[in-house]
Amino acid sequence: MDYRRLGASGIRVSPICLGAFNFGAATDDATAARLIHAALDAGINMVDTADSYHGGRSEEAVGRALAGRRDRVVVATKVHYPTGPGVNDGGNSRHHIVRACDASLRRLQTDYIDLYQVHRPDPAVAIEETLGALTDLVRAGKVRAIGCSTHPAWMVMEALAASERHGLARYVSEQPPYNLLDRRIENELIPLAARYDLAILPWAPLAQGVLAGRYASSAAPDADSRAGRMPGSIYARRVTPRGIAAGERFASLAREFGKTPGQLALLWCKDQPSVTSPVVGPRTMAQLADVLPVLQMRLSEDERRACDGINPPGSACVDFHNTADWMRATVDG
Repeated sequence: MDYRRLGASGIRVSPICLGAFNFGAATDDATAARLIHAALDAGINMVDTADSYHGGRSEEAVGRALAGRRDRVVVATKVHYPTGPGVNDGGNSRHHIVRACDASLRRLQTDYIDLYQVHRPDPAVAIEETLGALTDLVRAGKVRAIGCSTHPAWMVMEALAASERHGLARYVSEQPPYNLLDRRIENELIPLAARYDLAILPWAPLAQGVLAGRYASSAAPDADSRAGRMPGSIYARRVTPRGIAAGERFASLAREFGKTPGQLALLWCKDQPSVTSPVVGPRTMAQLADVLPVLQMRLSEDERRACDGINPPGSACVDFHNTADWMRATVDG
């Protein structure tokens, strides 16, 4: 197994991370436990969740499934989105972060979080306040390393500079949306990560199933797909005619190379420069079984060039930054 460094930390993680977004909702607790155990048995040692996933039920499912196996796993979770009705129940303030961390520890049934990530930027809070709160959690032993998710490159650099200037804990990772259909992080974030030893943990590497062949131009989304379950949502808006057409071309390409579309999509993301561990969130055991072989695969140059022909470097044909308030560029669907 090609275990990779988690940025500037001393932690080593598998080249694929198990995402827990479906746990506590589309995936019941029994299936979630089977997914986690099968992933661990295959060599995956990192699980990613967030306190805002389904009212904390995802964290609870992860905590129950890891009972007795906690020390084998790098547990990553996130803080930012509201977790209650109060005016201070969200954001990146010290007040919220400290309270949210304790709540996550209880739900995860652990006394430490390996990677605690700021889920989104909060322009109303100075980065020094956010990093100060995270530093105190690290010094208290509640958190081992810190990172961020879906931040623009300039904000990541601002945080790194603030950490250096004030002697605060330093981000070791950024978790952006990244797949063959939205490659915009290659323009600034990827070079930044390479320069400053920052791990990249992409979410949506299968483009929310568009690259896995889950959607067809001739039919409405399946009722059990994320877009089908949540019509009109941010997820449904990522399933566009242009994206589906690219996905159909990609599926044909994957078959030419003797792989399933899901395998080639994840493999492409896993083996891009500066990528540490894509976060893949299977809903079923069959979906996990499809992508586990990617742990032992390597992307060939022929495959890389063929994928570039579908969507070239640095560009996007589907907008996976549609949950990022800071993104101004639009994508014609």
